[in-house]
Amino acid sequence: MVRQIGIIVTLAIGILSVPLLSAAQNPVKVSRIGYLSAGPSGSSPNIEAFREGLRALGYAEGQTIAIEYRYAAGRDDRLPDLATELVRLKVDIIVTDSSPAARAVQKATKTIPIVMAASGDPIGTGLIASLARPGGNITGLTHLSPELSGKRLELLKEAFPKASRVAVLWNGANPDKASDFKETQAAARALGVQLQSLEVRGPNDFDKAFAAATSKRAQALITLSDPLTGSHGRRILEFALKNRLPAMYGERGFVESGGLMAYGHIPVDLHRRAATYVDKILKGARPADLPVEQPTKFELVFNLKTAKQIGLTIPPNVLARADKVIK
Repeated sequence: MVRQIGIIVTLAIGILSVPLLSAAQNPVKVSRIGYLSAGPSGSSPNIEAFREGLRALGYAEGQTIAIEYRYAAGRDDRLPDLATELVRLKVDIIVTDSSPAARAVQKATKTIPIVMAASGDPIGTGLIASLARPGGNITGLTHLSPELSGKRLELLKEAFPKASRVAVLWNGANPDKASDFKETQAAARALGVQLQSLEVRGPNDFDKAFAAATSKRAQALITLSDPLTGSHGRRILEFALKNRLPAMYGERGFVESGGLMAYGHIPVDLHRRAATYVDKILKGARPADLPVEQPTKFELVFNLKTAKQIGLTIPPNVLARADKVIK
């Protein structure tokens, strides 16, 4: 009898140990995601939105995913080395925050999936074949940058009709911004506005650009948003305030930091949506088969504190169309 009980206990222990051994032999796979930013290092609302999107889909950093962050700090020349570094780490997916970053990764790998969290003109810059069928190893989101550039000049002119000489600050090293400037030129011809190109390619170019705008007596300023101008946003804002220039930006963040007005997509929305692409690819989808999404919501934002500070009044009919007004 005792012997029979011993056999039963032994069998029970053996049966119970099977799932424990199985779990030990099959640990949860941790997917590695590379995140390449052309902007400054550290956390940002966009990165936090991307992480929130992953959490909402059930991913937990350190448990089911690990994210390798690399930042170029507004220096596009650093992107190729950073992209190569991520490829060498053999990450499962690389997420990028701009067209220059996506192009750097595209040149570094043809096999690792690339998710664009933001790209102004992915077709024109050769990143994808089409929005519906991107092809290759790249997919993600576009923020329709060229299409919005003319609208920004229209809104600026509507708000400040006397502005006939408008300076445009843009990153000449970013192919997206070349398309943006071209569209702004087309809008300027239709509106009878004289444009002044303030092209920058690195941190040392801003002072020269500001001096050129002052010498030509620019009456307003448009900044084409990208990681370079974003990295030097404080300098741009201070220049506009010091010279009492009505200034238009492409993202709300500039206005929340003291800029006068902005019109464009909502960056955090795109980064949150980028997480869904990561999820689909980790579950087996091919980037080539995932259509590139376009933003569906745009916002017009004004900062009345700044308007008062530089002695400007925004017409009521324009202000009434604002999605957000900072008072």
